[in-house]
Amino acid sequence: MFKGHPKGLIAASLANMGERFGFYTMMAILVLFLQAKFGLTGGDAGLIYSVFYFSIYILAFVGGLIADRIRNYKGTILTGILVMALGYLIVAMPTETPVPEDKRTLLLILTNFGLFVIAFGNGLFKGNLQALVGQMYDNEKYGSKRDSGFSLFYMFINVGAIFAPFTAIGIRNWWLNNNGFNYNPDLPAMCHKHLESGLSEQALARFNDMQAQATNTAELANMNLDAFASKYLEVFSTGFHYAFGIAVGAMVISLLIYLANKNKFPSVQKKAKDDAKKEAVGSEMSTKEIKQRLYALFAVFGVVIFFWFSFHQNGLTLTMFARDYTDLSGIALNLGFVTIEGAEIFQSINPIFIVFLTPIVVGLFGWLRARGLEPSTPKKIAIGMFIAGMAYVVMILGSMGLPEFSTIDPQQDGVPLAEAQRVTPMLLIGTYFILTMAELFISPLGISFVSKVAPPQYQGIMQGGWLGATALGNQLLFIGAILYESVPLWMTWSVFVVACFISMGTMIFMLKWLERVSK
Repeated sequence: MFKGHPKGLIAASLANMGERFGFYTMMAILVLFLQAKFGLTGGDAGLIYSVFYFSIYILAFVGGLIADRIRNYKGTILTGILVMALGYLIVAMPTETPVPEDKRTLLLILTNFGLFVIAFGNGLFKGNLQALVGQMYDNEKYGSKRDSGFSLFYMFINVGAIFAPFTAIGIRNWWLNNNGFNYNPDLPAMCHKHLESGLSEQALARFNDMQAQATNTAELANMNLDAFASKYLEVFSTGFHYAFGIAVGAMVISLLIYLANKNKFPSVQKKAKDDAKKEAVGSEMSTKEIKQRLYALFAVFGVVIFFWFSFHQNGLTLTMFARDYTDLSGIALNLGFVTIEGAEIFQSINPIFIVFLTPIVVGLFGWLRARGLEPSTPKKIAIGMFIAGMAYVVMILGSMGLPEFSTIDPQQDGVPLAEAQRVTPMLLIGTYFILTMAELFISPLGISFVSKVAPPQYQGIMQGGWLGATALGNQLLFIGAILYESVPLWMTWSVFVVACFISMGTMIFMLKWLERVSK
C-alpha cells in the first residue's frame, strides 16, 4: 500500500493517529460529558462544543503563522503534541460530582481552560504536520504520487478515529460496572433534575424503575434516591474523565512515534529563492485576475461554512438524538468484561465509512477522468452539498411521529422514551453514510480548489481562509442544539436541509464563473 511513497509517510500517519483519537473522543463524549457532569442544557453544552471546534480550526491557522515566523515546523509540531496531552490531562482529572453550586463556575472554567489548551495544541500540530507530508512530495521522485499519498494519509489517520469512541464507551461502562452500576443514557438528566428541584410524579415512578435496572447490588438498589442520584452522577462522570485520560495515552504514543522518526521528516523551510520564484509567477497575473481568484475563493468559503454547520452536528444534535430517541441496544457489543453500548458509538461510523469509501470515491473520479467525464471541483462541491442535504432529509423522514424533546426532557418534567418507542439505529447509520459521502466530495476537494486557485503569493493566507470558514461553520453549531430542544425534530433537520440546498444552488449559480477562474 505504501510502496513507492516516502518512508516518512507511515511515521507521519502513525503520529497523527493520536490526534485523531483525541479529536473523535471529544466528538463522541464532550457534549454528553458536559451535560452529565454539570447538568447543562443542550444549548449551553452545544455552545461550549461549538466554541471548542471553532478554536481547533482557527488556531490551526495561528499555528501555521507561528511555524512560519519561527521557521521551526518540527519543533512546533512537537510542542503541539505536548500541549494537547496537557489539555487532555486537565479534563481527565476527576473533580467533585455532583458539582456543588459554589464550585460550579470554577470547575466549568477549569474544564473550558483544558479544552482551550487542547485546541491550541491541535492548532500547533494539525496544519504543520500536513505541511511536512506535503514537503515529502516536493521531491520529484514522489511528486506523481502526491494525491494518492494524501489519500493514504487521510485514510490511515482515521483508524485512530474508529477506535476512539469504542474506547471511551468501554472505559466509561467498565467504571460503571466496577462500581455496581449499569449504563443508562437517560439517568444523568433524571439524577440532576431529582437533586435540583424534584421530578414529576410520573417521572419519579420511572426513576424508581431505572434505579432497580441500573444497579447490580442490593445495597445500591435499596439506596435512597438522593444518595443513588449523587452516586450515579459521580461514577458516570468519573468514567468520562478516565476516557479523556486514554486520550493522554494516545498522545504519548504519538509523541514517541514522532520522536523516533523525526529525522525522516523533511525540514519545511521557505527558502528565499522559492519565495522570489513565487513572487515572479504571481506578478505575471494581472490585478484583475488576482481579484477574480480571490473573489472566487471567498465565495466558496462562504458556501462551505454551511456544510460544516450541518456536518459537525454529528457530535452534537445527532449524538443527542442517539441518546434520546435511538434504541441503543440494537448496536450493543458484549465483550464479556464490558458491554460497548452508548450514543457515542455512532461517532465510529464516520471514520469507518471514510476508510472504506475513500478508495471507491477516488476510483470513481479516476474512471470518470479517463473518459473525460469527471466533474469540475466546483461541481463536485455542489454535488457534495446536495448529498449533505439529503442526509437530513433522511432524518426528517425518520423523525416523523417522534415527540418533541420538551415532552421527554426531565428538566421540563418530561419522561424519557421507553426502549420500544425508540427508532432503529439504522436511521443514524444511514445518515452518517450519506454525510461521509458528502464529506469526501467537499473536504479534500475544497483544499485542492484553494491550492489551485489561490495566487502564489496568497497561498498560505487562503489556506488559512479555508480553515477560517470551517471554524465559522463550527461556531454556528450551537444553533442546532437550541433548535433541537425547542422545536419539533423535523423542523430542526429542515434547517440543515435548507442550508445545504441553498449552498448547492449558490454553487450552481456561480458554477461557470468558478470553472472559468479555476482553469
